[in-house]
Amino acid sequence: MCGRYAITLPPEAMRTFFRYVEHPNFPPRYNIAPTEPTPIVRAERHSDGRITRHFMLVRWGFLPHFVKEPKEFPLIFNARSETLLTKVSFKAAFRRRRCLFIADAFYEWRRDPTAKGKAGRPYLFRRCDGAPLGLAGLWETWTGPNGEEQDTACIITTAANGASAAIHDRLPATLEPDALDLWLDPDETSADSAFKLLRPPENDVLEFFEISPAVNKVGNDSAEVQAPIARAPAGDGVQPTTPEPTTYSNRQGSLF
Repeated sequence: MCGRYAITLPPEAMRTFFRYVEHPNFPPRYNIAPTEPTPIVRAERHSDGRITRHFMLVRWGFLPHFVKEPKEFPLIFNARSETLLTKVSFKAAFRRRRCLFIADAFYEWRRDPTAKGKAGRPYLFRRCDGAPLGLAGLWETWTGPNGEEQDTACIITTAANGASAAIHDRLPATLEPDALDLWLDPDETSADSAFKLLRPPENDVLEFFEISPAVNKVGNDSAEVQAPIARAPAGDGVQPTTPEPTTYSNRQGSLF
């Protein structure tokens, strides 16, 4: 699963990578959690065949079109890739409303089976090359009985790869830059090809390292939550990788 992630690179670096037409300015977020407003990228196909990408704010928590009362519907912040074509909640959105979650890091927790009732050890995952992460997702505009509308989305997950399996058995579906056009294409005829993109990343795409349990608290939303913890080998076969400096500027934009 993917229950927390971060957007910390400058807004212009994100726009350059994802190529959306808007020029949003937003602050860094180090600890984004489900139900919070979050940006996605979606695509629009024009009558002349052109496709443009758009920046869109949504609630992280997918609401299928058939939901009558959101408060009574389970929170869907992840969708398993294996069930996208069979579950009624996702089938229509997968064929027409694929999106990308804008990110540059996400977090997973390594469970300790001997520590019952306690949160696992948190790890930060990011691309080894320092580039943004295009996390595959689905979006939907939910319409209520009184005409009210809410834009919502969820992150798609796949099985873990060999490098990360010791931390967690799932990973968010991380797409390579050359796959983004196909994934975002809203034409239904591209859906079958897009589905084939949902596979674990190669072992050399992501690096990960243990971080402070401070990330467990949603209110902790600062750079300190990403500080690595150096641990001596504990015989568990998991060695934190040494974080490298990002290739992007750390200059941040102002608030909206």
